[in-house]
Amino acid sequence: MNLQRWFAVICLALMLVADFFLFRALHDRDAAQTDLREAQQQVKAAQDEVEAMKSSLTGQQAAENSRLRKQNEILTNKLAVVQAGLDQSQRENRRLAAQLTTARTALGLQQEHLQQLDGEKQRLAVAGAVVVQQNACINHLRQLDAAKQQWALEKNKTDADVPVVQDLLPYLKDGVFPSCPADGTYSINAVGELPGCSLPGHVMTQ
Repeated sequence: MNLQRWFAVICLALMLVADFFLFRALHDRDAAQTDLREAQQQVKAAQDEVEAMKSSLTGQQAAENSRLRKQNEILTNKLAVVQAGLDQSQRENRRLAAQLTTARTALGLQQEHLQQLDGEKQRLAVAGAVVVQQNACINHLRQLDAAKQQWALEKNKTDADVPVVQDLLPYLKDGVFPSCPADGTYSINAVGELPGCSLPGHVMTQ
């Protein structure tokens, strides 16, 4: 009888222990399910947030790409305008360079022509000075011849007579014997001959 009672007590105790562990297991399962649901909700929320971020980033990226495309288009247009201006400047520079070359050539020709004119002017000036000196010398020779003829007339001289400087001074202007402006030497000669100069071309004609 005691053995049966102890057996029943032991079985009851085992049942109580089993119920306790079953209750504990069920409680732990419910807690785990609750945690799982919360974790799933958190995962879902995280996924939604990730999707929202992806969508936002996609929109931002699309907007940024559109902005960059517009900016690239603007810069491309500006570059085209600048390039066109640069090409125009280069063409203008080439045109100006050609004009400058032409102007330099014309200036060189003009300077050469001016040098030729200066040379011709100097030559004409020298020739003119020579002619002036030659004419002055011939005029002096005429004065000498006139003085010589007057001396011969007043002194009853013949064509063969040759006066000296002192003989002619009274018949010359201011009593001064003339000299050749080109430093030639005068020859009074005889009354019947024309006075002469030592320089070529300084010749008195009848």
